[in-house]
Amino acid sequence: MKNYHSAVGIVTGVLILFVTLIQFNIAQMLIWAIFLAGPFLILWMVWAVLAAPVEIEETFEEQWYQDREDLKRGE
Repeated sequence: MKNYHSAVGIVTGVLILFVTLIQFNIAQMLIWAIFLAGPFLILWMVWAVLAAPVEIEETFEEQWYQDREDLKRGE
């Protein structure tokens, strides 16, 4: 899969649907179907994210925490 964002979105949507169905206690068979398919959906999402062709420009030594500039390694 070239677009890993759709895999993450689909699995997140299924999770939200699953939690909503449990909260309102409707569609018991659908709840069980999602419960049984959940591990396979998670594996598919993980595979899609790990296999995504994303270019990383920084190395771990250069910038190990990308959210904050002040947490660069080696300073």
